[in-house]
Amino acid sequence: MNKLVNIKIDGREIQAQEGKNLVDVAKENGYYIPTLCYFREISPSLGTCRICTVKLNGRFTTGCTTKVTEGMDVEINTPELLDNRKAIIEMLYAEGNHFCPTCEKSGNCDMQNLAYDMGLTYTRYPHVFTDKMVDFTPKRMIMESNRCILCKRCVEEVKTLDGINVFSFVQRGVKTRVQIDYAEEEKLSESEAIRAMNLCPVGAILVKGMIHEEPFGERKYDLLGKDILPIKKSKKVEKDEQDKFIVATTSLAGCFGCHMSLLDIDDGILDIIDIVEFNKSPLTDIKNFSKRCHVGLIEGGCANAENVHVLREFRKKCDILIGFGECAIMGGIPAMRNFVPLKECLEESYINGITSELGADIIPGHDDIPKLLNNVYPCNEIVKIDYYIPGCPPNAQHIWKVVKNILLDEEFSIAYDEFKYD
Repeated sequence: MNKLVNIKIDGREIQAQEGKNLVDVAKENGYYIPTLCYFREISPSLGTCRICTVKLNGRFTTGCTTKVTEGMDVEINTPELLDNRKAIIEMLYAEGNHFCPTCEKSGNCDMQNLAYDMGLTYTRYPHVFTDKMVDFTPKRMIMESNRCILCKRCVEEVKTLDGINVFSFVQRGVKTRVQIDYAEEEKLSESEAIRAMNLCPVGAILVKGMIHEEPFGERKYDLLGKDILPIKKSKKVEKDEQDKFIVATTSLAGCFGCHMSLLDIDDGILDIIDIVEFNKSPLTDIKNFSKRCHVGLIEGGCANAENVHVLREFRKKCDILIGFGECAIMGGIPAMRNFVPLKECLEESYINGITSELGADIIPGHDDIPKLLNNVYPCNEIVKIDYYIPGCPPNAQHIWKVVKNILLDEEFSIAYDEFKYD
């Protein structure tokens, strides 16, 4: 007979089955403990990702490795714990190749969904951009180590019919990665390979030819209509009552798609110009600031010295600075060159590329050509950014909704489908 014990979760007394996993008990009683490595079929639980950290009788521990016992006093949703979980997700994003708009698992990714739920639009930590191996050798799978978070799910759970592991950890410390046993991987059926891909909480394990584009609304985490918490204002815009708000925009290292999205508001622009005057911006072709601006909108990251100069000028001339689009927030597609040495990029572009002129042996260099940076950097690693609008590109209505509410000093909520990165 199952024994019931008395425990407390966030001050509320409940009864639960002794020995049951705390994550499951919390869920049954309306408390959510986020996890990435936890998988019910794996026992004992892995406890590798630490996102489920809770306070048990005043001490930090992982929720997924904790069994319910009599008299437990558990804290789950304190400000300290919520920030700790958010910091862990931010660090995972900062150290891996997690470009959500271009990832095959976008919309079906557990870590991406946790980021949405936590309201994560950028990471407070500098990006590492380590260059790890992408293994195309296996018969059915691709192993993208740059996305792997070493949760150990695949190592513990994916086996052949005769019980042999398909995945294993190799090397140690920061060099640790997951390796596929090619001979054993060939023994997996198609359904077993797809199960391994779905078991991965990120986009590290992919099955060749089995990544199909799914429309928005039909993927695992497309929960339309769910709201993000209200945005809290960090700065208030001050202006004379009779004047219009002054807005500036620019595009740095990006595709200009976010500026194109700005124009997708169509005739709604008439409502905007009732309260906004555009200063320095490609929309007005004003090259230099003629006055101080209330708000600056920055598209694109920093790939060269000119980008850095323009961004710093915007920071000086604008009271509030908004990064909009993935390139401004995390470097986006241009930052994919961060995995290749700059010298190699230039040689491939100007000397070894298939479109290079025969006998070309010069990489252009001139004082008028902006100096390339060693990496492409998100804007917040160069200057302080006050607000972020994610998307690739963000929806036009979303952009102007955010800008107008900042200008008019109103708090607002963002619908889940507006917040999606892709």
